[in-house]
Amino acid sequence: MSRRPSGQYNAGNNPHGLRYISLDQIWDDLQQGIYQVYTKQSMEKSRYMELYTHVYNYCTSVDQSGSSRQGPTNSSSSTGRSSIARGQSRNQGTTGAYLVGLELYKKLRQYLRSYLSDILQSGKTLLGEDVLLFYTRQWKEYQFSSRVLNGVCSYLNRHWVRRECDEGRKEIYEIYSLTLVIWRENLFRPLNKQVTSAVLNLIEKERNGETINTQLISGVLQSYVELGLNESGWSFNKIQSLSVYKDAFETKFLEDTERYYIAESQEFLSENPVMEYMKKAETRLLEEERRVQSYLHKSTQELLSRKCEQVLIERHLEQFHAEFQNLLNDDKNEDLGRMFKLVSKIQDGLGELKSLLERHIHTQGDSVIQQCADTAINDPKLYVQTILQVHKKYDALVGKSFECDSGFVAALDKACGRFINKNAVTVAAKSSSKSPELLARYCDTLLKSAKVSEDAELEATLKEIMTVFRYIEDKDVFQTFYSKMLARRLVHHTSASDDAEAQMISRLKQTCGFEYTSKLQKMFQDIGVSKDLNERFRAHISSTDSLDLDFTIQVLSSGAWPFQQSIVFRLPSELEKSYQRFTAFYAQQHTGRKLSWLYQMSKGEIVTNCFKNRYTFQASTFQMAILLQYNTAVTYTVQQLADNIQLKMDTLLQVLIHLLKCKILQCKEGVDVSNLKPEHEIELFMGYKSKKLRVNINKPIKMEQKQEQETTHRHIEEDRKMLIQAAIVRIMKTRKQQKHQQLLSEVFTQLSARFKPRVPVIKKCIDILIEKEYLIRVEGEKDTYQYLA
Repeated sequence: MSRRPSGQYNAGNNPHGLRYISLDQIWDDLQQGIYQVYTKQSMEKSRYMELYTHVYNYCTSVDQSGSSRQGPTNSSSSTGRSSIARGQSRNQGTTGAYLVGLELYKKLRQYLRSYLSDILQSGKTLLGEDVLLFYTRQWKEYQFSSRVLNGVCSYLNRHWVRRECDEGRKEIYEIYSLTLVIWRENLFRPLNKQVTSAVLNLIEKERNGETINTQLISGVLQSYVELGLNESGWSFNKIQSLSVYKDAFETKFLEDTERYYIAESQEFLSENPVMEYMKKAETRLLEEERRVQSYLHKSTQELLSRKCEQVLIERHLEQFHAEFQNLLNDDKNEDLGRMFKLVSKIQDGLGELKSLLERHIHTQGDSVIQQCADTAINDPKLYVQTILQVHKKYDALVGKSFECDSGFVAALDKACGRFINKNAVTVAAKSSSKSPELLARYCDTLLKSAKVSEDAELEATLKEIMTVFRYIEDKDVFQTFYSKMLARRLVHHTSASDDAEAQMISRLKQTCGFEYTSKLQKMFQDIGVSKDLNERFRAHISSTDSLDLDFTIQVLSSGAWPFQQSIVFRLPSELEKSYQRFTAFYAQQHTGRKLSWLYQMSKGEIVTNCFKNRYTFQASTFQMAILLQYNTAVTYTVQQLADNIQLKMDTLLQVLIHLLKCKILQCKEGVDVSNLKPEHEIELFMGYKSKKLRVNINKPIKMEQKQEQETTHRHIEEDRKMLIQAAIVRIMKTRKQQKHQQLLSEVFTQLSARFKPRVPVIKKCIDILIEKEYLIRVEGEKDTYQYLA
């Protein structure tokens, strides 16, 4: 076919000089050029520009009657032609505007349909990989050629096509999009079933372990994605719709996936244990994830993952639950972690596993405490270490295998809280308060130990203590026992480290607040104040007179220190002078303050000159008072000693028995020390011997210890009643009026951090407040209270 040079067309009788170009004049040459493009013949740049010019000249031409094919004819300049090309209103020259571009558009559409019809004939009978090879090769060539054609027709796209789309014309597309529409109708749809079937067969082969050509699959699926056009407006070619990909492939792919894995999982589980199946499921999920990355569209990832998780995991949850308990029993932490990762993919799938873990930890905790209950009830270290052993084991499990999931952390906390607050030891003691008491005693032992002096060990030790403390429900019980033991450590100077004591109080403050530790901090302040007071006292004495003994005093605030009232006792004459001087000194320093002497908490050192060796006894004040009596005589009856030091007989007998057991004193009649009577004579044992020259004979009085434990528990109950009443008053002062159940609920909320109040006690406290006229019952309203200002 001969080609006419670009722009050499007959202008006819045109007074303005505008060219008139019919489609027939350019189509033959343009068609030949399009044929070159789609058959991938070599094309020079000049030939490409000729094809582009054909389209441009046709779109900008006018008819011989002088009316523009695209609008008004009152412009003859090149600028005017450009304006005409952009188009004016379709109301002017409607017929001309409709024809310009449309005929060329129709010609292109018809050519492409014919071209694809010829290609289709070669692929109709192909199957398997052959049809995939055919489809992907043809698609790649067609797609490239269509982009070239789109460039040739770019002027048609920018003006005629765009105007038609802006004015709402349907089924008018940018030329590249038109090529895709025609491919979709004339090649994709006829071959769709066999192409998609071949793709699914290849994927199944890959799942079965065969090596496949994934490029064939990705080529087909990229075509499916490209063919999904958003056909709403001029920007349709800028936005992808996945309708073709989803309808032609994804839906069938997901159905095939479900069918394949249902069959595989059932067969595998029938022949293998659950642990092996989990490994298989884990592998399959990774394979499907890589499959999306390799050749599927990324939008398939979520649907595919959900489908695989449903088939591989959710359908077998009951078997997983049954195996979970076995894995816990056998400490299979790696397999537990694998199961967690799998089941966590299922919405709300972890609920049963959390419940199973909580029951298992509670059972294990109960069991290990049951085994050592007889010993642990009187052995704080064994009791606390047993709890920590269980907690450490399952805390590590939750941290590593369950990735510190909040639900599993909560299950661990609930289980530990249950077996710590109620177990064989608390049942044997008939009190839930036994756990906080033993923990406080454990703290006392540790804080007296030299081990806490090392910073690293101190940190670990305090962390362990606080771990158990957080699970204790009756924190007020712990507070009471801890304060008593801290008081003794401070008074008797038995703390191994002041830093350890301070850090422990700091941790308690962080957990329970300032009020919880205010008295403990006050104790430390008193010790510091007492040191300054002693220095001033020594300075005062040295300026007036000198003492014949080393006298140190600790002045303690009565509201902060948990000590009982002073025991009636006559101070030995050897100590009387120091006592009087300090009392007078303190009265001068602090007007209006009264000192109550706690002799049962006092101690001192006494040096002997009566034995073969010179011994120094570290003794309580009561022991010193008895031994000092033997400066004037070597024998006393029990009653005489009681009269001399004015000590109660039951307390005196305990002190004497200990001195007799130490063999410092002896009974003249040789009676059993456990059957001492007031008339029995006690004498100094001159044959006393000890390997040490410095001997600690100070020992707490058993009766005092027993009585203190009883009074401690009694005081705890009384303190709780006061706390409950205070909480009720606070609530009612704010609410003014409150229903009974709502009041109970708020009391529980306010006090649960310290202890769990019992409903009968709360009711009793309400009655007490009504009697005290803090509250009244509202007449005519059931269970409603009103606050009295």
